[in-house]
Amino acid sequence: MEPLSSALALEQTSQVLGKEPIVPFVILLVVLLVVPILFERLRLPAIVGLVLAGLVLGPSGWNLIHTESPMISLLSNIGLVYLMFVAGLEVDWKLWRRQKGRAFGYGGLSFAVPLLTGVLVGRIFNFGWNTSVLVGSLLGSYTLLAYPIINHLGIISNRAVTTTIGATVFTDISSLLILAICVLAFEKGVSNLSEIFPLLGWLITVSVVILLGFDWLGKEFFRRSGDDEGKKFLFVLLTVFLAVVVAQFIGIEKIFGAFLAGLAVNEAIGEGPVKEKIVFVGSVLFIPIFFINLGLLIDVPGLIHHLFILKLTGLIVVGLISSKFVAAWLAKFFYGYSWQEMLTIWSLSIPQVSTTLAAAFVGYQAGLLSGAVLTSIVFLMLVTAIVGPLLTGRTAVALTTASVTEPVTPLPEQQVQEIHNSDYTIVVPVYNPHTQQNLVEMAALLASQAQGRIVPLAIATSAAHMDAPQLEISLQRSERLLARATAHSQALGVEASALLRIDDAFAPGISRAAREQKANLIVMGWGKRTGLRARLFGNVIDNVLWSSHCPVAVTRLVESPKKIQRILVPVENLVTPTLQPVQFAQMLAEANQAQVTVLNVCDRRTSSSKIAARRSQLALLVSKLALPTSPEIQIIAHENAAQAILQAARLYDLVVLPFIRNRTSPGGLALSDVTTQLASQLTCSIVMLGEPQSVQTPTVTSGVSNSTAAV
Repeated sequence: MEPLSSALALEQTSQVLGKEPIVPFVILLVVLLVVPILFERLRLPAIVGLVLAGLVLGPSGWNLIHTESPMISLLSNIGLVYLMFVAGLEVDWKLWRRQKGRAFGYGGLSFAVPLLTGVLVGRIFNFGWNTSVLVGSLLGSYTLLAYPIINHLGIISNRAVTTTIGATVFTDISSLLILAICVLAFEKGVSNLSEIFPLLGWLITVSVVILLGFDWLGKEFFRRSGDDEGKKFLFVLLTVFLAVVVAQFIGIEKIFGAFLAGLAVNEAIGEGPVKEKIVFVGSVLFIPIFFINLGLLIDVPGLIHHLFILKLTGLIVVGLISSKFVAAWLAKFFYGYSWQEMLTIWSLSIPQVSTTLAAAFVGYQAGLLSGAVLTSIVFLMLVTAIVGPLLTGRTAVALTTASVTEPVTPLPEQQVQEIHNSDYTIVVPVYNPHTQQNLVEMAALLASQAQGRIVPLAIATSAAHMDAPQLEISLQRSERLLARATAHSQALGVEASALLRIDDAFAPGISRAAREQKANLIVMGWGKRTGLRARLFGNVIDNVLWSSHCPVAVTRLVESPKKIQRILVPVENLVTPTLQPVQFAQMLAEANQAQVTVLNVCDRRTSSSKIAARRSQLALLVSKLALPTSPEIQIIAHENAAQAILQAARLYDLVVLPFIRNRTSPGGLALSDVTTQLASQLTCSIVMLGEPQSVQTPTVTSGVSNSTAAV
């Protein structure tokens, strides 16, 4: 009796909850908050958790959320559009132009072989030619779900990896183009192959018009908008949904229009706060709801009781993995890749997430794909989203160890700077009286060592009226802060030139003042995000890091900088190292007669000979900085880089980290960056050093990327 009464109670609860439209939205918010955190702890992609959550909450589970709900349908469709828009937005055209030959070649192989495999699977199960071709196109694209792994390993510049990244442009466009043709042919009842060519010509014409028109419009609007990020944000949202409306008006699928809009405004937006905010809105709310909605559509009872679905799912999964392997092997044959490179590009091309799911969902809505096929594609996503990154983690390590034996490339000029000169200027924004003393002390130690000066900077904000009472109060407060900062710096024996500036906002005021003063470094205090507005529109530190012309040191000091005696500088990889933190740490160490340790964490399976080679390579790289005293070099073999650094950091007073923005997979739902983990868990003093945007290595994903590090 108890199971029966429990089932009745659950059914009554679901009926009551179904009458109140706000309840499903509250449930969705709880899922969006809890599930990604839980699956990150399990070291699984949170996308998998969101789909499984939809399965549990939907008709196959507790039936708390209904697929026919207008609210769920609206939010899911927005998420679908947003997903494909950001997929286009994240394409790096510069990388594509550099690698277009090989990217086009591997893209063709990685699309054509799975396409033929999918068509064969469709015909085996007696699908029509239209449906079979669509199934094949779903297998042709891939999502760079393992991008954070290869980014952490530092193999982004590897020839095979850059080819795989660039090839996503071809595979995504091809998959969406075939989807649009198949749906149009299905809706118009096209049965003759010759009738396809006019549709293809029409699609290409519309695509060119959207790409060129929106690109010109975006660049013009951004040029005329100045620094108004709010207007730019709204313009981009208008662009994507306008492209969707135009696409639907002329009979093209909305996700094709959204993807074209992303490609069109890609270069106009560039890398900056506007792009980050656009991606944040989608990755936090709309895109995850789309994945949850996919889980609602999975028919678990049908999957269990129908042998047809099991066979179809199994054949699609095996066909996808094997066809991607064949494509990678062909790339090895044509381009002379090593076996390690071949296995890496194979593992990178396995995950089927953004374009695959979006196209499958549209095909299902159009009636071209059955519920059984959609269920099989969703399970394909679950399997490949887990298997792909796991394989990449194992195969890509070989590329890092192989790089140890390669010649050391010269460091960029930006990483080797002469710091001992009388013009060395450090700008110190002062705002919080409680942290001001340590900030000025840190800047003074660095300035004394560099024989330079510090510029205590206070910003008084005012939009327009110079006689506003609030401005007068702000000016008086700023003058008091500057007087204290000047007195403290003089007591430390360092030249100080206090600067009071009136500006529209803190971040642009700091960046502009630093540029005017020809600053070599900006030293700022820790800024923690508070509230949704800060997450949506950033904080002062985020915006200064985006716009500054010089390095920015973001500090969280638990004691006086003069007490720092042991400094740890983790270097994440040796392929494209960021060594400016080493230079910064040594500069501070000389002022305090402190010791610097440069730490690199390698895979626990690395042999002792390769560890010795890594130590020699790291020592050689550090020697390029021409430091007065050589720091200690330490290599640790560990399965978890963050945990290894946390354990080592217990013996140090300060950890200097590079500020690295996460570039993740669709929805921003991949593994978090090592820097982010360290910043949230370290208990000692921290300095996070961010380089100017023009100096940072460009990054690419085939989906959504979003978050900043912990500052």
